[in-house]
Amino acid sequence: MVAEAPSAPDSTREAGWQDVAALIGVRVLARLRLITAAVRPLAWVLIAASAGSWIVGQVAGWSELTIVAIVLAITVGLCALFLIGRTAYDVSLDLARTRVVVGERAVGALTLANRGSRAILPSRIVLPVGAGRGEFGIQRLAPGEEAEELFAIPTQKRGVVKVGPVSVVRGDPLGLFERAHRRDEPVDLFVHPRTVLFDGQSLGYLRDLEGLPAADLSRDDVSFHALLEYQPGDDLRHVHWRSTARTGTMMVRQYEETRRSHFVIGLSRSSGDYDTAEDFELGISAAGSIGLRALRDSQRVDVRVQGRELPAGTGKQLLDSLAALEASKPREGGLANLAGVVSATMPLASVVVLVCGSKVRTEDLRLACSRLPFGARALAVVTDTTASAPTLRRIGEADVITIGALEQIPAALSKVLA
Repeated sequence: MVAEAPSAPDSTREAGWQDVAALIGVRVLARLRLITAAVRPLAWVLIAASAGSWIVGQVAGWSELTIVAIVLAITVGLCALFLIGRTAYDVSLDLARTRVVVGERAVGALTLANRGSRAILPSRIVLPVGAGRGEFGIQRLAPGEEAEELFAIPTQKRGVVKVGPVSVVRGDPLGLFERAHRRDEPVDLFVHPRTVLFDGQSLGYLRDLEGLPAADLSRDDVSFHALLEYQPGDDLRHVHWRSTARTGTMMVRQYEETRRSHFVIGLSRSSGDYDTAEDFELGISAAGSIGLRALRDSQRVDVRVQGRELPAGTGKQLLDSLAALEASKPREGGLANLAGVVSATMPLASVVVLVCGSKVRTEDLRLACSRLPFGARALAVVTDTTASAPTLRRIGEADVITIGALEQIPAALSKVLA
């Protein structure tokens, strides 16, 4: 006889039971993961010791081991009871300021409130701060009560410090079990580099209606320069009729060509360009100080480092970008490569400032400056924390200043402008 194939309703019912079983299995596994995550290694040791003592005591007839197994089991069970209870705090993490300067004190507050109808037993709060973490003990909170903890974050180093997320931890006194629930979202604390303020416009340039006057002359622009005799093809709109009437010869206005006020900073972050980590930090501070000055002069500022361009549309964007900047490997290129990228991507730059360390050789500085966009004014800032006073030298068409401290920038730039 030929067996009959199962009917369609039977196969559909079987598939439905398989789906239900799979869903139940997934949920059971998820619960088991939560339970096992709350068990610390010491608890597993005690559980294993209790089971082993019970088995040996029953097999060998040693009542002492049986008693030890019972005592260990009771201890583990009592410690597990500490996990029972709610940890449903309303958590609020508030930093007084999310942007500080290196060395300034960053202060924050952590507020926990019980919005439920039942009391919440004592808990431990863990607050990650960068690579470290802070811990706070919260006492029992009755319904409607709040607890506030103040904390200070050290800001001795530039960077972006992630604060949070807050974890509410419940556990027993022996440390056998621990249950953690994350609350709230992490907050980024930007530790900006130190900068210095100085007066005067960036590198002494004067602004006109459209941009900065260049040395090239033109018969059609917005920066008036002089009067010339009319030549066929000149725009009659630029005829200076008063001078024409006085001299009897048709005269037209001559103009200076202008270029947009485009201020570019090329900051080398190659570790091979700096002698020490302090030189690198000084370079970042120098780039930030010069960039802020250019932004206050209403210039368009772009900052380029190895591998990418940094957001620098506003002072906050510039400092945030510099706060997160890290040194690159020598294989990503040095100052000369960076200058080539600047020239290729920003050919109409009017001012280019290159910032590097004292390990950059004079030949490499000369090569970097020669690669900058044609017609742009070039300035190189070399950082050397061993220098007691700023110095100025000339390499090709570029001014090169060496500074040993951030406070030396105004004096160094004054030498350039002189």
